[in-house]
Amino acid sequence: MMGKLIGVGVGPGDPELMTLKAVRMIRENEVIAVPGETAKETVAYKIAVQAAPEVAEKELVAVPMPMTKDPEALAASHDRAADQVETYLRDGKNVVFLTLGDPTVYSTFMYVHKRIKTRGYETQIISGIPSFCAAAACADMALTEAKEELHVIPAVYNIDHDLNYEGTRVLMKSGKKIGRVKERLMQEDCDVFMVENCGMKTQRVFHSVQEIPEDAGYYSLIIVKEKKEK
Repeated sequence: MMGKLIGVGVGPGDPELMTLKAVRMIRENEVIAVPGETAKETVAYKIAVQAAPEVAEKELVAVPMPMTKDPEALAASHDRAADQVETYLRDGKNVVFLTLGDPTVYSTFMYVHKRIKTRGYETQIISGIPSFCAAAACADMALTEAKEELHVIPAVYNIDHDLNYEGTRVLMKSGKKIGRVKERLMQEDCDVFMVENCGMKTQRVFHSVQEIPEDAGYYSLIIVKEKKEK
């Protein structure tokens, strides 16, 4: 009998936001894969071990995922990751693959999931709380109300084009472009919130574009809302 690949979202950073099902999947399975060079140093592992300490005793599999925009290099790394996971599935072992936030939202896990599914193995996805939902809660605000649209924009966005949407805009992992983003948002009449390292001990919340620091970290998420008439 072949094993199953299970993608488990560990949420944005606060271990108390991990779901009961995510914790159960970790407890019930012996092989835990995490994206990164060294399993116990990854953010996903550090979140999971606080909610499910048993993970430290599991067979941990580090799955390197290089930070590159080169399509060929990315495809090659995803193929290697799938090969790595498949060695356990062939032996009849389930593999729980931990990922930040929710596996279905801009997750590298899904590239592995597609390859494994294509090879004929069973797969399953366990939802986690997405970072933008947790960030809105940290900022004590609603993401959307009534007929407002919600646009979730990835880190590779084009500032001059992709910030033109109406409604609420969520800019994922904005740290590297923070200077240009601030410059653009200063030109708009809008409400801006940023949450850095959402749910982690180093979390910081900023309530205006002017407050946002130039040295914002990689896990910085910006929420832009249209001003409402009072």
